[in-house]
Amino acid sequence: MEIITTVPDMQSMADRQRREGKSIGIVPTMGFLHEGHLSLIEVARSLCDVAVTTLFVNPTQFGPAEDFGRYPRDQKKDERLAESAGTDILFVPAVKEMYPDGYKTYVVTEEISAILEGKFRPTHFRGVTTIVAKLFHIVKPHQAVFGQKDSQQVAVIRRMVEDLNMDVQIIVAPILRESDGLAMSSRNVYLSPGDRKNATALYRALLFAKEAAGRGERDAKVLRREMMAILNEAHPTAIDYVTFVHKESFDEVLHLEGPEILAVLAVRFGKARLIDNMMIPVSPEDRS
Repeated sequence: MEIITTVPDMQSMADRQRREGKSIGIVPTMGFLHEGHLSLIEVARSLCDVAVTTLFVNPTQFGPAEDFGRYPRDQKKDERLAESAGTDILFVPAVKEMYPDGYKTYVVTEEISAILEGKFRPTHFRGVTTIVAKLFHIVKPHQAVFGQKDSQQVAVIRRMVEDLNMDVQIIVAPILRESDGLAMSSRNVYLSPGDRKNATALYRALLFAKEAAGRGERDAKVLRREMMAILNEAHPTAIDYVTFVHKESFDEVLHLEGPEILAVLAVRFGKARLIDNMMIPVSPEDRS
């Protein structure tokens, strides 16, 4: 595995790989890698000749009161894990490399960036689309692999790629969960033992929605009320949202219609803000 730290070196490497006819896959991460990240790297490795993993804690996607300063970091461990998962090139730029003095340009995806996560984190998606656009220009990938856990982020990036005619295919890999259902996340390290146990309520609430929809419940308001009850029993610090949306537009739905609807939620336990989602299959209603 080769480690690259500068933009010109990464661009030169990408140009060389493309001249040789090799396909490039990218897995953008903020580091503190876990099994979920490694599964994304393995997907990139299986699809492309060259797998590039990026480690960059992106300051522009954190709000003033968020956890940029204390976001968990362990580059040496990340290097070992990235290599073990099949990374060929590890791109680890410094903040000044990506945002030099005088930096003024940002990429904004309208509407979808202003709801749900965008409502609670107003500048978040501007930072996400900006850094992902920059990484695409630097790494020049043919395919980019993201995790389904960040479902709204995936939808925002898909919109950006389509609207700006970016020549990269977006691949979405399934959520990886702990044995008790909690979605793997770097921020899980913030959970106290008690909160860690209670945080499984996110998965239980999503499973309830899936099972209830399977039994024929179509009223999103009814499903949300029961999901809120499950979450409140776990004594969260706050519930930011629980809702049902179309997976691409993220428009809220009040009545579940097939073939599938996405259930999304964001819940706080202590210092940890956790997001999760689940695709809810919706069979056609029997109108006989």
